[in-house]
Amino acid sequence: MKSKNALTALSISMAIFGNANAQQGGLSYPTPQKGNVVDNYFGTKVADPYRWMENDTSAEVNAWVKAENKVTQDYLARIPYRQAIHDRLTDIWNYTRYSVPVHKGNHYFYSKNNGLQNQSVMYVQDKPDGDAKIFFDPNQLSKDGTVSLGGTYFNKDGTKMGYTISRSGSDWEEIYVLDVNTGKRTNDSIRWAKFTDVAWQGDGFYYSRFDEPAKGTNGLVAENINQKIYFHKLGDPQSKDILVYSDPLRPKVGLGAYTTEDEKYLIIYATEGASSGNELFYREASDFNASFIKINNGFEFNFSVIDNIGNKFLVLTDEDATKYKLVLVDPANHDKANWQTIIPEKKEVLQTVSTADGKLFAHYMKDASALVNQYDINGKLEHEVSLPGYGSVGGFDGKKTDREIYYSYTSFTYPSTIFKYDIATGKSEVFRKPDIKFNPDDYESKQVFFPSKDGTMIPMFIVHKKGIKMDGKNPTMLYGYGGFNISLFPDFSVSRMILLEKGGIYALVILRGGGEYGEDWHQAGMLGKKQNVFDDFMGAEEYLIANKYTSSSKLAISGRSNGGLLIGACMTQRPDLCKVAFPGVGVLDMLRYHKFTIGYAWASEYGSSDNADQFKYLYAYSPLHNLKEVSYPATMVTTADHDDRVVPAHSFKFAATLQEKGKGDNPYLIRIDTKAGHGGGKPTAKQIDEWTDIWSFMFYNMGMVY
Repeated sequence: MKSKNALTALSISMAIFGNANAQQGGLSYPTPQKGNVVDNYFGTKVADPYRWMENDTSAEVNAWVKAENKVTQDYLARIPYRQAIHDRLTDIWNYTRYSVPVHKGNHYFYSKNNGLQNQSVMYVQDKPDGDAKIFFDPNQLSKDGTVSLGGTYFNKDGTKMGYTISRSGSDWEEIYVLDVNTGKRTNDSIRWAKFTDVAWQGDGFYYSRFDEPAKGTNGLVAENINQKIYFHKLGDPQSKDILVYSDPLRPKVGLGAYTTEDEKYLIIYATEGASSGNELFYREASDFNASFIKINNGFEFNFSVIDNIGNKFLVLTDEDATKYKLVLVDPANHDKANWQTIIPEKKEVLQTVSTADGKLFAHYMKDASALVNQYDINGKLEHEVSLPGYGSVGGFDGKKTDREIYYSYTSFTYPSTIFKYDIATGKSEVFRKPDIKFNPDDYESKQVFFPSKDGTMIPMFIVHKKGIKMDGKNPTMLYGYGGFNISLFPDFSVSRMILLEKGGIYALVILRGGGEYGEDWHQAGMLGKKQNVFDDFMGAEEYLIANKYTSSSKLAISGRSNGGLLIGACMTQRPDLCKVAFPGVGVLDMLRYHKFTIGYAWASEYGSSDNADQFKYLYAYSPLHNLKEVSYPATMVTTADHDDRVVPAHSFKFAATLQEKGKGDNPYLIRIDTKAGHGGGKPTAKQIDEWTDIWSFMFYNMGMVY
């Protein structure tokens, strides 16, 4: 006789899947129950039969997830070289890698991963070339590495470090404090923080948080509104924290706190959406009774305080400068007419400015590659930093007393290397170089430009082994993003070596919607112009095929998050252009994305189905709503159970609909990771497992032998 629990599970399974499974391409998919939900958008009726999948912690959804994962894992288990790919990935992943050292107080701190550690470990030393010891090991927080270290924030004298941790990849963060001298954690503990920094001031810090989710609600799905800024005094329980700033009349405005290096000023950032500008407020940090003074009104432009010079602020802004400029603002007399331009707008995009030794380090992007200039505090050019080639950099940050600082450089064929930089001379020297089983001389990379559908020239990087034939037979992965003013740079990824060392090609296309060419480039790929992004990407597919790098039968397309939307849109609009598609943690339901967690903040980028005009173009390209009864590329949707950025319901509904409608013999799978989120903090073991499955699925469906 079956137990009660077994009968309950069986009845749930029957309710969801019915008595038969869908047969497609030799695979047997679960056949989920279809509801009768129909929404009316300004006279257009839109069915949403899998609305029940939005309740992603329900027993019904859990049963469907379990069934789908079994189909996927059974399929992947058939691939004869899957274990060989896993072994090779494990082998080449196993090399020591470092972060850029930072000078705080009397110590230097950096992170190191010995190779296969799930999380990198923080080390401390008294001088850059001195003996180092472990300062903080996140691997001790969980046996499986799914608790990760987020941001680290030191107070002015470097005696305390605030830090955030995330569990299973969730955006929810907990804040703790370490005593630097003892290495021990204090009793301070903050919960329900999200999208926060730790901004020190005196004997405490400011942070951003939301209210604790109401009892009985799913904190991984529920909408996050009414963000607030609090001050926490060291030693106090969180219940005694002081509410510093909130905006109850605008509950969807996001708030962040920052204090200047001298902890003299508290800056509050208020933003209306992920693609909007921001308002800027300030007060003297130590005066809790002082009112905040607003420096600008509205959300049209971006303002970021880099540092203060006495009682004036160095501000990076795109007002009257779509590629950004640095200005000096007297907050007591902050009218634009009184701004003093320190670094004027150039043809290259000024992405950020860092400081050290009273100098300014301007980080530019030129054709999607990094360029760094050193200026004095008045904006006089002192050095153009010599970099090894086109690539990406990080660092160039230090204290006003530092004479040497550190930075990282990486490119497609250049593993991330740490350099020491002498501020007086502008000279760099290698400080730490990884010892990796990779010979860069065996590979080459180049940048090409091609016309998109409307004639706009689009840049693309192409990487491959030297000497391969361009005969249209090379397995190729094309990656893109194209949104939210986010820029993609050339970088090194050990996971790509599985493709490159087998004679494959990796291509990175720079799409409109990103930040690579400034705000005009961004706006050309947002809201009603989002189709430009998809046209750019499909143009890249056509270019690679026309120029014999690959063919449609050897091309895979990949993107994550907003890039997952990109892949979903392109595979539904032109399924003939590629053989394999990987929509990862994607925004795939464009009519309801704004209903969950922080999704409403993306309306400034996408628009909203609550608006009649915006509904029309969202409905026209929404991947979920444009699946038809045709043959699609072999598809493996990827998502995770703790993704509270782009909730997994997007992927669930898309995969279920794809399996229902997709024709032909290609597999349509979904890979649902557990104890993982949108991607941040994912342990090494899980990364290797995921890339094993991606390359295995791609090669197998291209008829390749590994």
